[in-house]
Amino acid sequence: MPALLLIYIGLLSLTLEPEVSGAPESCSSQCGERLQSCSCHTTCENLGSCCTDFHQFCVRISPHSGTLMGGKDFTILNVTFSPNSSVICRFNNETNTEGYVNDAGIAHCISPLLLETGRISLAVSQDGGNTFTRSGTWLAVHHSKASVAEKSVQLEPKKWQYYGTPGYNGTLTLIWNAKTLPSENISIEIWGYNETGIPYSDTWRADWTYLYTLISTYPNNGSFTFTPSPATAPFNQWDVGMLRIIASDKLQGKRNVHAIWSPVHALAWHLEESFRNDSAAWANDKCISWRDAEMNALPNFLKETPDCPCTLDQARADTGRYHTDYGCDIEKGSVCTYHPGAVHCVRSIQASPQFASGQQCCYDSAGAQVLTFDSIGGSTPDRGHDWGSPPYRKPPRVPGFSHWMYDVITFYYCCLWSDNCQYYMDLRPSSDCRTYKPPKAASGFGDPHFATFDGSTYTFNGKGEYTLVSSSHKSLSIQVRTKAFTVTKSATGNFGQISVVIHDDRAASSEINVASICSVAMQEDNSDVIEVRLKDGSTHELETLLNQEVIGFEEQSWMDLRGVFVYSAINSNVTVMFPSGAGVEVRRREGFLSVNVLLPDDFINQTQGLLGRMNNDPEDDFTFRNGTSLPPNATPVELFQLGADWAVTNESSLFTYDSQELINNYEVKHDHMFLPTFSFEEHPSEPLLELCGDDEFCRFDGLATNDLNVANATKISSLSHSSLVKSLIPEVSCGWLAPPENGTKIGTAYLAGSVIQFNCNEGFIMNGTRLRTCLPDGTWSGDAVQCLEGSKESCSSQCGVILQECSCHVTCENLGTCCPDYRTFCVRIAPESGLLMGGREFMVLNVTFNRSSDVQCRFRSEIVTDGYVDDDGHAHCISPLLLETGRISFEMSEDGGHSYPYSGTWLSVHPGKVTESEKCTLVNETKWQYYGTPLISINK
Repeated sequence: MPALLLIYIGLLSLTLEPEVSGAPESCSSQCGERLQSCSCHTTCENLGSCCTDFHQFCVRISPHSGTLMGGKDFTILNVTFSPNSSVICRFNNETNTEGYVNDAGIAHCISPLLLETGRISLAVSQDGGNTFTRSGTWLAVHHSKASVAEKSVQLEPKKWQYYGTPGYNGTLTLIWNAKTLPSENISIEIWGYNETGIPYSDTWRADWTYLYTLISTYPNNGSFTFTPSPATAPFNQWDVGMLRIIASDKLQGKRNVHAIWSPVHALAWHLEESFRNDSAAWANDKCISWRDAEMNALPNFLKETPDCPCTLDQARADTGRYHTDYGCDIEKGSVCTYHPGAVHCVRSIQASPQFASGQQCCYDSAGAQVLTFDSIGGSTPDRGHDWGSPPYRKPPRVPGFSHWMYDVITFYYCCLWSDNCQYYMDLRPSSDCRTYKPPKAASGFGDPHFATFDGSTYTFNGKGEYTLVSSSHKSLSIQVRTKAFTVTKSATGNFGQISVVIHDDRAASSEINVASICSVAMQEDNSDVIEVRLKDGSTHELETLLNQEVIGFEEQSWMDLRGVFVYSAINSNVTVMFPSGAGVEVRRREGFLSVNVLLPDDFINQTQGLLGRMNNDPEDDFTFRNGTSLPPNATPVELFQLGADWAVTNESSLFTYDSQELINNYEVKHDHMFLPTFSFEEHPSEPLLELCGDDEFCRFDGLATNDLNVANATKISSLSHSSLVKSLIPEVSCGWLAPPENGTKIGTAYLAGSVIQFNCNEGFIMNGTRLRTCLPDGTWSGDAVQCLEGSKESCSSQCGVILQECSCHVTCENLGTCCPDYRTFCVRIAPESGLLMGGREFMVLNVTFNRSSDVQCRFRSEIVTDGYVDDDGHAHCISPLLLETGRISFEMSEDGGHSYPYSGTWLSVHPGKVTESEKCTLVNETKWQYYGTPLISINK
């Protein structure tokens, strides 16, 4: 008992012992946290609240990105290590790589081989892996999107591609930047990629395997030329892979060492001897095996791939769901190696929900889809999305490489190495656009002005933070922050023939009582929060934040993030794409941000906020939170009250507050003290009106800011929105039409108004409609065409053709070679000519018909008029209204247009050249000519 009491007292004394005060808090193993006395959160730098060792433990690295294949050397900034440190770098809390410390005390890490892209957590140990107290982030990038500088280059790539096929042999050359790998000698290895197990099951696995070394010790001079030898078992089972260059003192085949990788490619040069002996037969066997597996062993993924946009304009405008295919980019010269005839291709951003497949859509110079049914250059859907899909790591979601296994190497089997491309095209057919529905677009820009999803426009220039779009569907939230617009003492504009300097008596860089968008924040479901804003103190630089951390696009223009993709090729534009298909485009304009929001049609009746209800009804666009609405002709003051009602709350705000100024200015989400100017007096003589014309937003902003540059930026934003809406106008597609068997077709456009012409090969008779037009209701005019084998001795549907047994050509009469029914089907008519205005009746000679015949007459294969049979059995037709003169082909049907076996020629004549008997006469022609003018009295 005394012993227990002693223990209790001892514990109590430990508990009651006072905490030592004044010990500084540390960011060791606490990056991202806000501590009691200081912060390890990324916002602490601007707020001046960082713990003293923030940069020591919350590390920055350079470079911060590289290929997912790994092997890239990067340094840890702002920290000096002991030369004796044993550096270990851990990625994703599971993969360790060995680092090192250079003579200057700077630690280096090597990125690992991964099967995923995106931001990868990084932890750094300096005690051999016992503790990991420092942390940062690595960005793993799709291998094809990694910079060219970090990869080797295959000279004469076509030779690598076809090596071993007829005409392709000899040596191959690989080149690289020797400075990238600081080693006197290097080794070059071959690695193979494969996916094994039962597809779409838990056993399906992806892996890169070291196969063998091409050369173990070679000078690091930046170039290697070799003569390939065929692979032997078991290495010959890999036909997709890469070459890896490493320092020669590294263990061959060891993963995650400093390396230079080649592009992923078809290993034609490495394939077994049987490929070189007969590449076509080898590839044919592979193609047939693949076809059988696709048809019998794998599920049909095509049923869930989305239809393509109908036009190139739609494809480039629908940025929430489609993005440029880097293999065929109109902005980079349209080098479309795999899609001849196309000038631009796009890929669906999101993989399909069940099978993680992808869609590709290609377009020609006229903006029409290029389909595999018409051309080998047509777009093809993918069983494995080229860009992969979360959660990555497993087939068919591995970025780039799953796509190679199921969609690229198979193209080599069937199309490039053998003549079986039809098999590939049958299993990877282009999708047309019959079910495609373009998104709806809305915008905010300038002072700021808003164009809603349903087409209403208005101005709300409040200062604060507001809901631009909110939707319970997918929990989408897009918010804008506005600030008082800042003007300088003098503003200069130069637009075409206008050159002005507007002087302002206000102080330099003063605020005026109009507002502009300065930041846009957004999130969908539980995705990362993305914010795009004007950089603090700047009106010309954009800054993108990920969960309140500033990120840069200097190394990579595309980022795969949690539940969101972000793209920024130039520093004035950022595009954000969500899994729902929602897209947000943010652009820097003259001192303000413009924002476009694109939403697919499943958001209909699901939105609220400054951009209105998306329901195709502009009458309720101005709706308050409580559901009441303003009329379309609401006053500026009423619209100001509407905008203020959509202020966010502290709880709902997605914005970052990383400066005292932001904290102070936006503690209240709508600034009630900021009263904007609602209108300005205009002066027609001002050059502003010459610039803006009828654009009221342009004039408003020019008058509000006294700055033509701002006015012009608003005009550009307004025109950009109008162009975007125009590009997204729905198109009607009638779907692809096949050429008839034993015939051809002319035309590859299938949208409303398009015309397809069909022809039959010589010796075959057309049954159906020669010219078919895509109608506005999405159906094709006329009847399907069949090319039926023609008789060897009948002129039915064969006038003008010399047959095997006789002739239906006009020369046969003098030659005495006419078929017996020549005059029955190659008809003569009377009269044989008439006014191009039509309406003249003519009779078919030398042939009689049953009175019950349903006569139709077709001119120029497209214009049909009704005919009849008289009591004597003679068929009569009526000439059509034409817009041309000359000989017009004429065909006649007796079965209501199902077939046209009779043919001849009608002569269309100019009105001034027909006989007077064919026209009516105007009595007193002068009076007709001048009727109603003073020259003619009404009673004359």
